[in-house]
Amino acid sequence: MSPYLAAISIYPVKSLDRIDVNQATILESGALEHDREFALFDQQGHFVNAKRNAKIHLLRSTFDPNLKTISLHIQETDQKAIFQVDHERTLLEAWFSDYFAFPVKLVQNTNSGFPDDTDAKGPTVISTATLEEVASWFPDVSVDEMRLRLRSNIEIGGVPPFWEDQLFTELGKYVHFQVGEVLFEGINPCQRCVVPSRDSQTGKVTTHFQKVFVAKRKDSLPSWTTPTRFNHFYKLSVNTNIPASEAGKILHQGDEVKILSVSESNLS
Repeated sequence: MSPYLAAISIYPVKSLDRIDVNQATILESGALEHDREFALFDQQGHFVNAKRNAKIHLLRSTFDPNLKTISLHIQETDQKAIFQVDHERTLLEAWFSDYFAFPVKLVQNTNSGFPDDTDAKGPTVISTATLEEVASWFPDVSVDEMRLRLRSNIEIGGVPPFWEDQLFTELGKYVHFQVGEVLFEGINPCQRCVVPSRDSQTGKVTTHFQKVFVAKRKDSLPSWTTPTRFNHFYKLSVNTNIPASEAGKILHQGDEVKILSVSESNLS
């Protein structure tokens, strides 16, 4: 079977729940439309995210199809609320502020969203087989739970574990690949943070998660990867850029994935 786009996920609010979609539009910045379009900030201008505040794991969020209404639920309580994102922003921010017990602002960026890697604003890429393999390292973690912890945008099917390690190469060079009609640049393996070590729904830490992950990742590093990109082995999935020429194009679930070439300069 040839590599194909098996799943697309967007995260309308950074660190909150995902939405699985059948297609996604490319913005001029290279981001997926609506992905991390909103982010929560404290008074010091720092992200209020799962890296900084494990309490965010207990928040469940859903959206209407047009992403105009957000429904929030504090897990294991009867506390629920629904807000119009545009017209009830002050009330929404007050709700978040009450939940976190400090002032919170909801900020919107419709151009590029709020990616972790500002030098690689494109969607993050992982394969289904990688998720299955990594989940197998932890007896109490299901494949979908690993998917929730790693929070990638694009999932590739029809390939072996860690196939996506072919989508980056030596520092300063880019792997050009194509998903459907959309051209990508593979930039680097994604350095993981504390978030994957925690249960996505409760925030409870999986014992020795990083230690096990690093040992297994090192032992299973595929022959096609670029080992010089691993100064440590707590890395998984691939950060990408999409050139401005692709703005307005649409990724579709089921699109074929092709590796094209390697170059030392970005696509124009």
